[in-house]
Order: sequence, then structure tokens, then C-alpha cells
Amino acid sequence: MNCIIIDDDATARLIIKQLCSNSEQVSVVEEFSSAIDAIKYLNSNEVDLIFLDIHMPTFSGFDFIQTLKSPPKIILSTSDKNFALQAFEYECVVDYLVKPITKARFNKSLHKLASLEEAKVSNDSYSSKEDSSFIYVSVDRRLIKINIPDIYFVEAKGDYISIKTQTKNYIVHSTLKKIEDKLPQGLFLRIHRSFIINISQIIDIEDNSVLIQKSVIPISRSNKSELMKRLNLL
Repeated sequence: MNCIIIDDDATARLIIKQLCSNSEQVSVVEEFSSAIDAIKYLNSNEVDLIFLDIHMPTFSGFDFIQTLKSPPKIILSTSDKNFALQAFEYECVVDYLVKPITKARFNKSLHKLASLEEAKVSNDSYSSKEDSSFIYVSVDRRLIKINIPDIYFVEAKGDYISIKTQTKNYIVHSTLKKIEDKLPQGLFLRIHRSFIINISQIIDIEDNSVLIQKSVIPISRSNKSELMKRLNLL
């Protein structure tokens, strides 16, 4: 995890840098004595974490946070205990370290950071699985749930698309592009300007077509190479 240190006190920066060097979790890529210089750096560089002093001349740590449109995780450091409540009003603030910072307290802060990252990965994974398990389509003013793995292929038909499943064929007013964005890329592939197929449902491939159930579906030249890459060839 790449990080920067922003603190007008050189000794404070050195302490945090040394503490970071003892951890495999974070790597210091730059340090700044001025919040303004840090802003210039962040305009062209991305970091995962910022160790930020609150009390700095002309530009406080809180002023700095408010300039960031999409702030990374921030661990605040200060000799003043009185700003803790204000600090946690910012969602990006992970922890609040009071100087002098001990090794034990610093490690506790990194552990908290790691726990938050693990929770985020877990939530993202769960959301992805939930999103990829089914979709709802509007048919005759009804919302119908379709299990995504049950879809054999999708065909564009003018202003409509035809979704072929194990049990039924659904005609939906939509575009191939819209449903392509909803389908998991690991399972589905657009092999023709009019067709998206479920790769796992391919029975046979011959020349420039694939067989899915009893349907023969054309493969465009531009998409065939990508299809062959995706197949588990012996």
C-alpha cells in the first residue's frame, strides 16, 4: 500500500517513516512539509494512504482533506486530542494518532486499516456475486427474474433483444449493449454484432459458427480469436 506523509515537523515525518519501514503493509513513496506541495503531487499521482498532520501553518489537515475530491484513506496525527470527534466526521479518516506515536499504537492503526480493506474486498465480492446471479427484464409491463447462468444466448432484433433460456424465450425492448454491460464477462462473450453467447453452453464450433442447443450462431471474424482464447482447449 503506497502512502505519503504530510507534516511540517521533520522529526515527526522521520518517526512515521521509520515505523512504516518496519511494516510490509505500507510503503512511503513521498513526504511533504507543506500541504500545498502534497496537493500538487496528488494532482498527478495516486496513493492508497496519507499520514496527515492536523496543525500546519496556513493550511490545516482538515483544510487539506476538503480540497480532495476522492480522498484515499487517511490516518491523522496530532499532539492535540481535542479534534478526534471532528476528525471522524470525514469518511476517509481511518484513525487518529496522538503524538508521540508509539510502535504499538501505530501497529494498531495499521491493523484497523487492514481490517477495513478486508471488509471492503469481502463486500465487493459479495455484491459482485449477487449482481451476477440474476437480472430482471420488463416483459408486457411485468418484471421477470432470469437466472443468468440459464441464459443460452441473446440476439439483437431491431429495437428488441431476444433472450434464450433453458425454458423460455423472452423478447425485451432493449439493446445488446445494455444487456452486455449486465452480464458477467467471464461467462458471456459477444461473438457477432447481433449475438452474445453463454460460453459454457457451446456444444460445437465449426468454421464460423457455434452450436448452442439447436441454434447455429454466426461468429464474426473479429470476434473469433477472442472466443478461441476463452475456450478451455486441450
